[in-house]
Amino acid sequence: MTMTSFPKLRLIAITASMAFLAACGGAPDGDGADGEAAADQPAVIGERQENFEAIGDAFKLIRSELEIDNPDFAAIGNAATDINGRAQKITGYFPEGTSVDDGYDTEALATIWEDPTGFETAAQNLVDASAEMMTVAASGDAAAVAAQAKEVGGTCKGCHDKFRLDDD
Repeated sequence: MTMTSFPKLRLIAITASMAFLAACGGAPDGDGADGEAAADQPAVIGERQENFEAIGDAFKLIRSELEIDNPDFAAIGNAATDINGRAQKITGYFPEGTSVDDGYDTEALATIWEDPTGFETAAQNLVDASAEMMTVAASGDAAAVAAQAKEVGGTCKGCHDKFRLDDD
C-alpha cells in the first residue's frame, strides 16, 4: 500500500463509522412505534447491515481507484480481501425470523428463507468474485480489474434483485 492510500483508507473507515453511528443515533420516524421496533431488533440485524455497509464502502474504494490514471492496486487488493472476508460471513447474519415481513427495520426479504439454497449460492458468488478480484488486482492490469469489478457488482445486484427489498 502506498503512503497516500493508507490515510485514504483511514478516512473512508472513519467516515463510514461516523455515518453508521449517526444513523444509529437518529430520531425514529413516525409515531415512535418504529423506534420501539428498532430497539427490540435482534443485534444480528445491525451487524449484517454494518457488514453490508462495509462491503459497499470497499467496493466504492475499488471503483474510485479505477477512475484515476494510476490506480493503487494494493488498495484494490486490500478492499477485495475485505469484501471476501465479509462475504464469507453473510449467511450467518440471517437467522430465521429477521426479515422485513417479521416487522424489523431491514431490507431482508422472506425469500432468503424460502430459497436458502439460492441465497447461499448468491453469497458464494460474491465470495468467488471477490477472491478473483484479489488475484486480478495483484496483476496490476487495470482493464482486468475493471472487468472483475463488473463481475463483483453483478453478484451484488443479482442478490439484491431477489433477496432484498427494493427501497427505491
